Amino acid sequence: MNRIDRLTAMLIQLQTKKLITAQEIADRFEISLRTVYRDVRALEEAGVPIGAEAGKGYFIMDGYHLPPVMFSEEEANALVLGAKLIEGQTDASIKEHFSEAMFKIKSVLKTAQKEGLEKLEEQIKVSHPPIPVDDEFPNNFMATIQKALIEQKVLRFKYYSNYNGNMTERQVEPMGLVYYGNSWHLLAYCLLRQEPRDFRVDRLVKLEIRDEQFEPREPYEEFIKRLTYGGELEEVIVQIKGEAARYIVNQKYYQGFVSEEKKGDALIMKFLTPHLGYFSRWLAMLGDSVKIVSPDKLFTIMQKRAEELRRNYE
Repeated sequence: MNRIDRLTAMLIQLQTKKLITAQEIADRFEISLRTVYRDVRALEEAGVPIGAEAGKGYFIMDGYHLPPVMFSEEEANALVLGAKLIEGQTDASIKEHFSEAMFKIKSVLKTAQKEGLEKLEEQIKVSHPPIPVDDEFPNNFMATIQKALIEQKVLRFKYYSNYNGNMTERQVEPMGLVYYGNSWHLLAYCLLRQEPRDFRVDRLVKLEIRDEQFEPREPYEEFIKRLTYGGELEEVIVQIKGEAARYIVNQKYYQGFVSEEKKGDALIMKFLTPHLGYFSRWLAMLGDSVKIVSPDKLFTIMQKRAEELRRNYE
């Protein structure tokens, strides 16, 4: 990237956040901090009103705006892929907002780019597993949750537990959204249980934002750590032989896959699962290709599964 392109891209970056650190700019363009300082000075000399907060970062003065952003062909094509993925991995509220955003994006494209996008939209298909539509669980709360996260406001909803069939009313302090196991999960501090909890978004009913605001009880990273090791999710570590590991390259992501480490001809895999019983049934299909590292109670559950199979085929 030449310097003119970099300065333009840097100016756009400065308008994306309230404050941008010099290190963020350096990391994005793979340049030194000294080069960042020189580039910022060049923008200032060109008349761009850049302010700075000592030790925090740079910002664009209020009232300054770039002309309408123009997209390259590659950037516009990437947006098509994003739209196709969003169709099957978000709820109705997000799809509607993203559709409106795409209309605005297309409005600033050149005629040739618009024609190319229309052709590309017809030629790209993403196969999504069917999402059941249930009147009781409308699954259109993502936009509301996002708003609560930004404004740090308490959420109230009824939550259906798929394991025991109970419906309980909850008030929570939302902390984040995570996508795993083919579902979106709301990570929050539950005021009823007085601890971090993981809620599947497609099991929420009658969700609403309350007027009460809250201050996070701890940094997000610490919150996630506590939720991971002290909440409803349980950590599972297994050793899977290389041959079998290749067969589950996609399946593992539906089981709460976190990470893996190669060890000889096998892989040590870490998972986070909300239910060891369900996880054990998936693990059973791997037969003798899998060895449980932890927890011990999963080993006990697997012994029970093996005994069930033995009696069934006896």
